[in-house]
Amino acid sequence: MSSIIPNFVPEKPSRIVVAMSGGVDSSVTAGWLKEQGHEVIGISLQLHDMAEKIENEFGTCCSLSDIMDARRVAEKLKIPFYVNNMEEEFRQAVVDDFIQEYLNGRTPNPCIRCNEKVKFRQLMDWALDLGADYLATGHYATVIPNSETNQMELFKGGDVDKDQSYFLFAMKQEDLARTLFPIGGFEKKVVRDLAVKYGLLVANKPDSQEICFVQAKSYKDFIEEEVPKELLKPGNIVDPEGRVLGQHTGLHQFTIGQRKGLGVFGKEPLFVLALRGKTNEVVVGPEQNLFRKSALVSTLNWINDPITQPRKLCAKIRYRAKESPVEIVPRPDGKLDVRFEIPQRAITPGQAMVFYEGEKVLGGGWIEDLSIQ
Repeated sequence: MSSIIPNFVPEKPSRIVVAMSGGVDSSVTAGWLKEQGHEVIGISLQLHDMAEKIENEFGTCCSLSDIMDARRVAEKLKIPFYVNNMEEEFRQAVVDDFIQEYLNGRTPNPCIRCNEKVKFRQLMDWALDLGADYLATGHYATVIPNSETNQMELFKGGDVDKDQSYFLFAMKQEDLARTLFPIGGFEKKVVRDLAVKYGLLVANKPDSQEICFVQAKSYKDFIEEEVPKELLKPGNIVDPEGRVLGQHTGLHQFTIGQRKGLGVFGKEPLFVLALRGKTNEVVVGPEQNLFRKSALVSTLNWINDPITQPRKLCAKIRYRAKESPVEIVPRPDGKLDVRFEIPQRAITPGQAMVFYEGEKVLGGGWIEDLSIQ
């Protein structure tokens, strides 16, 4: 159960609030911390109440059924357990943003937005109110203190396939100083084995799907159910030269790199190259046009010291993407020009770009445009 990178967990007994989603990772986090002698308090946030659930295929997160699972785990572990209903805040900060981004022709990442705007902010406040020393979550990431800089540093998790450091790039120093990822260095198999050892009913519960509130629906169907029809504006599908090839019934139906369901045809397969929110146009073309070597990134967060000079790093343009070498060039307006050594397929505005130096997460921001201005 050793981590690839040393992971900070306090040695002396501490009062620790554990964010419990009802899944195996957060449940084992609570069980493991209690086993180490800490005083553990479980807290769940009710973020939505989506009735649909695909049993035995996908798990969910933060719904009523998940909270019931978390409560049962807390009872098994004999730890205090509290629930806070955050449906309204979640709706405003995450769901509404998700819908608006799609309507504007961008592809959002609601999981990062939820961590930044809802989960960590609210849970940390609760932890402090309860007199806790730390907040712990079940994320696969690791944190260690740097004795030379007196700062906390964020690193990848020990399980390469489950690493979630990408979702945590927006964390601040004050958050990292009081946040623990106890299982961050474990492999998933070890976590499930521990769940069996602790007798937890969630030992074999499937991992939650990426976007909890969409469930079994497509993004298109979800958005069309949530917004008035007059907001779903039709427009033109054009080629890179601006020639009209057909029409669409809303930008929310498309994302960069999409091939299926375009409704237009050419001499070769066509892919979505760009979504122009201002003109409400979908730009399509051959696959080779999807590969780009530059992007503009804004709303940056640097976990440690801000990067103010050009620097060579590695970057991920989406959660499951492989890291790729880049040169970053900070701009006077606070944004970042990013140049890739290897052309990247389907760089997508609205997604997060996260920067790494080896195993260390330096920070990241939001992809604003595909070309450097």
